[in-house]
Amino acid sequence: MNSSTVLEFRNVSLRGRETPRLDNLSLRIEAGELIALLGPSGAGKSSLLAVANGSLRPDGGQVLWNNTPVHQLKRQQRRTIGTLWQDLRLVEELSVAQNVNSGALGRRSLGWALANLLWPIERNACLLCLSQAGLPATLLDRPVTSLSGGQRQRVALARLFRQRPEFVLADEPLSSLDPALVHELLNMLLRRDPINDHDVLPSTTMICLHRPDLIGRFDRVIGLRQGRVALDASPDSVTACDLGELYALPARTRSDGQHP
Repeated sequence: MNSSTVLEFRNVSLRGRETPRLDNLSLRIEAGELIALLGPSGAGKSSLLAVANGSLRPDGGQVLWNNTPVHQLKRQQRRTIGTLWQDLRLVEELSVAQNVNSGALGRRSLGWALANLLWPIERNACLLCLSQAGLPATLLDRPVTSLSGGQRQRVALARLFRQRPEFVLADEPLSSLDPALVHELLNMLLRRDPINDHDVLPSTTMICLHRPDLIGRFDRVIGLRQGRVALDASPDSVTACDLGELYALPARTRSDGQHP
C-alpha cells in the first residue's frame, strides 16, 4: 500500500444468492480523493461501501484502512469512517438532537451514550451541526418522525458532521431529493472550505450515485458492473459510450464521445 493510500481492496469477494456481489475486486483509494461510484442496480455499489466500513466481512480477500484490516480497527479508528446510508438509519424514537449526538458515540463513554438517551446534552454542538446541514435551531427537540424527507436527510448529514470523520462513504444520498436539494446536499458533502473554526471536513469522500451527469464535481469515477471494476477514470475522460457500456444501454441510445 502506498503512503497516500487510505483504503485498499485486495481481491475482495462477497457471495450473493445467485451471482457474486463482489467478484475478486481490487482497488486503491488515495487520501483526498472525491470519488463518484457508478453502476447499474445490483452492480455491487452498496456492498462495496458495506465491506469498506466493516459492516460486512468479505468471503475472500482483504480490506485495509491505512494498512490495518478493517475488522481489526479499534473503536477510535472506526470513528474516522463516516457512512451516510440510503435509508438514513435514524432512530425513530429519538429527537433530532439525540440522533445528531449519536454521531459522537465513537469518541464518548457508555455513560455519555446513556445520558443522551435520557435528556438533551451538548446542545450547542448539535446546533452547530444542524446549522452546517442547513437546518434551523427550532428543530432541535423535534422527534425525527415529524420531519419531512428532506429534513430527515439533513439530520443524517448533521449526524455525520457531528462524527467528524476523515473518510465519508455515502450510499445514494441524492436518490430521493428534488433537483434543488440534490445540488445543495452535494455541495455540503463535497465542500472543502470550513464554515467556522470548529468545522472538521473529511479529506476523502466516496459517493454512490445514480446521476452520471454529476460526475464533473468529482476527481475520479469508479464504475462497477457485476461486482467488478468496469471503469476507473477521471471525469473529463469518461464518455457517453463508456457510460453506455457500464449500464449496458443499447447502442442506438448512445451519443459517441459526449457526456450524457
